Amino acid sequence: MTLEAVIQAQARISPHIHRTPVLTSRRLNDEAQASLFFKAENLQKVGAFKARGALNAVLSLDSDTLARGVATHSSGNHGAALAYAASIVGVTAHVVMPEDSLPNKIAAVRGYGGKLTVCKPTLAAREAACETIVRETGATEIHPYDDDRIITGQGTAALELLSQTEKLDLIITPVGGGGLLAGTAVVAKDARVSVIAAEPAEADDAYMSWLAGKRILPETTHTIADGLRTGLGERNFAIIQSHIDDVLLVTEEAIIHATHHLMHTLKTVVEPSAAVPMAAILQNPDTFAGKRVGVILSGGNLNLNAPPWLPSLGAE
Repeated sequence: MTLEAVIQAQARISPHIHRTPVLTSRRLNDEAQASLFFKAENLQKVGAFKARGALNAVLSLDSDTLARGVATHSSGNHGAALAYAASIVGVTAHVVMPEDSLPNKIAAVRGYGGKLTVCKPTLAAREAACETIVRETGATEIHPYDDDRIITGQGTAALELLSQTEKLDLIITPVGGGGLLAGTAVVAKDARVSVIAAEPAEADDAYMSWLAGKRILPETTHTIADGLRTGLGERNFAIIQSHIDDVLLVTEEAIIHATHHLMHTLKTVVEPSAAVPMAAILQNPDTFAGKRVGVILSGGNLNLNAPPWLPSLGAE
């Protein structure tokens, strides 16, 4: 896993993605007592950074392999991203999603032409359904995060961020499966920029793995940040263990507040998973004070008709 592989991924996917903007806010800077630079991947194709990895994986396949289609399991954003990438090259994307996936994310997969299979809301059920599809169709599985092509594709967000800003002290990303974090860490290490992960306390397997020095899979995850309800990948953990500086946990209340706050202040839609880094900044002011901080806003696929915090919704 090298910076050169990320640079090659950037060249491969650039015709099909947005070079997303970097947003700033004096108000948020003053609150954090830091200079914050938000990489707006919520404005990316399919509304999330996942388009980068999915495109890199699909565009890396040869024509014979592509002809049999691709398959994955996903809570939403990766499934939509793979369906989008498959549509670019005109092949079928089989997407397994748990039955408790957000309706807008299910609609996105279908909207991009994905062939949807719904399963029970467990990782075992997702993996079993995907294995069956691969066996029956010959499709190539594109894992949502534990795949070198996915990791290098996701790393292109940090590569762009570093080219769009003057010298950063650190980059903070959310962590679920770890594809974005691992790809960011590969890029940042070469640039001598620190990397911090932010994770919900209700889905703390990356934090526990970081402390233990071995991968610990989650038993249950109940976080509002639905994109982070998954276990850390093997490849991802190996990179994370050697490349990042810290993992910070945040409460559900902090995630909800940060989501509201970012949307009110930046005037852009973010989903709770994308707000987890901002929650970490607000909960750990001493870690970020006085620093130039890159913040990757991972996605903006929020169900505005029924936001998950609705009982808590209120004015700032």
